[in-house]
Amino acid sequence: MRVPGPEDEDVWGGSRGIFKHPDSRAWYDAMVERGWTAPTWPVEYGGAGLGTAEARVLDEELKAMGCRIPLKSLGIWLLGPALLEFGSDEQKARFLPGIARGETRWCQGYSEPGAGSDLAGLSTKCVRDGDHYVVDGQKVWTSHADKADWCFCLVRTDPDAPKRNGISFLLFDMTTPGVSVRPIELISGASPFCETFLEDVRVPVANLIGEENRGWTVAKTVLVHERTLISKLRDRAPEQTESLEDLARRHVGADDDGRITDAILRDRITQANMDFECNRLLLRRIQDVREAGGTPGAEALTLKLYGTELAQRIKALKVELLGHDGLGWEPQGFSEGHVKLTREWLRSRANTIEGGSSEIQRNILAKRGLGLPD
Repeated sequence: MRVPGPEDEDVWGGSRGIFKHPDSRAWYDAMVERGWTAPTWPVEYGGAGLGTAEARVLDEELKAMGCRIPLKSLGIWLLGPALLEFGSDEQKARFLPGIARGETRWCQGYSEPGAGSDLAGLSTKCVRDGDHYVVDGQKVWTSHADKADWCFCLVRTDPDAPKRNGISFLLFDMTTPGVSVRPIELISGASPFCETFLEDVRVPVANLIGEENRGWTVAKTVLVHERTLISKLRDRAPEQTESLEDLARRHVGADDDGRITDAILRDRITQANMDFECNRLLLRRIQDVREAGGTPGAEALTLKLYGTELAQRIKALKVELLGHDGLGWEPQGFSEGHVKLTREWLRSRANTIEGGSSEIQRNILAKRGLGLPD
């Protein structure tokens, strides 16, 4: 588990989860036993009860050893923090241990065909009927909905209230009658996103998180964690991927001392590496503020915007360095690694859309960070 593995060996858990490599199961079991899949969560909810500083040290040591992530989970990354803050004791005890142990896989029902960047404009209808809500509508870009067991979803419970005031936050089982899913094929050829259709779906009122019509507050907490997650570049572990320098030396050329022969290219690579380091240090600074009990300022609002646009630039530069080798779509005639880079570059085009588009992020930064007028 200290050797980088292919994407299809990632462990996501859930009722349909598989372990393609036997060591993945052993690594997963060991981490679950220690509560290290969700290290800062309370022990009674499947975590390890670590403080944020301790959890950061754990994360740094695991990365230093090149360890794979034992469990990838939207439940841990996004839903869990919201449940810890807004869920009742009964809801925490019901859902959190299964999330930490990877027994339940979650998807996120936020965006709709007519409400993506303007998320508060969602229209999925939700009407109370006794001890249940009846939900009708459609969600889109629902990551891994075709593999998920449960969904955390935004619905409109008061159509007459101002947009943000009539939204509620519901959890529902994906096997509930009336729920159907259709994968969406992306330009990269993969289908991680789906359309989710909801027709007369009955959801117990007990699955409401927070108060009815106050779900926007819960949703914002999830969005903060989502944008921070997206801002963390996939290229953070240079030892696990071929660096820009190595790609340039191999595909463009270098002198006897290993110096890249193209001076303009050296400048572009240096700038990309400097920007990457700035992003890493900004993330660290924000973590330090939070660990000290403070609240990060406007710099936290730049994380998603800067991180995703930088990720796109780095991946585009990598494909450019490949030259003709960057045109490969199938392994025939091209190396598997080069095809993977090309597909990752295409996939990265979604980074500045998902989790709030760059345009929306600039509006948020202008209004909330800089106090500029509308």
